[in-house]
Amino acid sequence: MREPSQQEQRVLTTIAGIPEGFVATYGDCSPGAPRLAGAVLRYTDRPLPWWRVVRADGSLTQGSRQHALLDAEGVPFKGARVDLSIARYFPEDSP
Repeated sequence: MREPSQQEQRVLTTIAGIPEGFVATYGDCSPGAPRLAGAVLRYTDRPLPWWRVVRADGSLTQGSRQHALLDAEGVPFKGARVDLSIARYFPEDSP
C-alpha cells in the first residue's frame, strides 16, 4: 500500500481523534472535500473509528451496524439521525 498524502494523513489523524461518544461529519474531517474522507476510510487498512463519521445531516452511511456502535457509545439520536447539536465534534476543538 502506498503512503498517504499529507491531505490524506490529516484526514486519518482527524478521524482517529474523534472521541468516543461524539461524531464528525465527512466535511469536518476533510473541509472542502468531504468525499476525500470517504475515500480515505474506504481504502485504509488502519484501525479507525469509522462509525464516528456521519453525513452532514447526521444520517448514517452504514445503517444498523453503525447505529449500534454509536448507540453503544451513548451518541444521541433524533430518529434515525445523530443529534449533531449535541454529539458533533469539531476537530479544531481537540484537547
